[in-house]
Amino acid sequence: MKRKRSFVLDEKDDKAVQLFTELGMPKNLARTLMYISQVEECRSADVEQGADLRQPEVSVAMQELRRRGWAKKRDIKKKGKGRPVHLYKLTQPLPHILKSFEKEKMQEVETIKEDLTQLQSLISQYNGKIESI
Repeated sequence: MKRKRSFVLDEKDDKAVQLFTELGMPKNLARTLMYISQVEECRSADVEQGADLRQPEVSVAMQELRRRGWAKKRDIKKKGKGRPVHLYKLTQPLPHILKSFEKEKMQEVETIKEDLTQLQSLISQYNGKIESI
C-alpha cells in the first residue's frame, strides 16, 4: 500500500483484489478487505478514499465483513450533537481470513463435484432409455 495523504491500494493490492474477485468475492468486498487489512483501524471515509470506492459500496462491504466475523465496528462519540464516528478493524489477521475463504471455496468445489457426479448418473440413465427406443 502506498501512502499519499492517506493510504491507497497499490499494484500488489490490486493483484490480490483481482485474485479474490476471480475466486468469487465481490470486488468491493475484496478492495475493502485489502485496505482494512493494512491499517490498524479506519473510518469508512478512509476506505472510500484509499480503496477508491463510493460510500454505499464501503457500507455494504463493511456489513459483509462484520457478518462474516472478519471485522468489527467501534463507535466514538463526537463532542456535541451528531452521529458517532464508526471505526473499523479486522478481528483476525489476513492469512486467517484467507484460510476461512479457502475453506468456503473448497466446500463449494466439493458440492460442485457431487452435483456433477449426480448429473452424470442421471444422464447415463437417459442415454440408456434413448438407445432402447
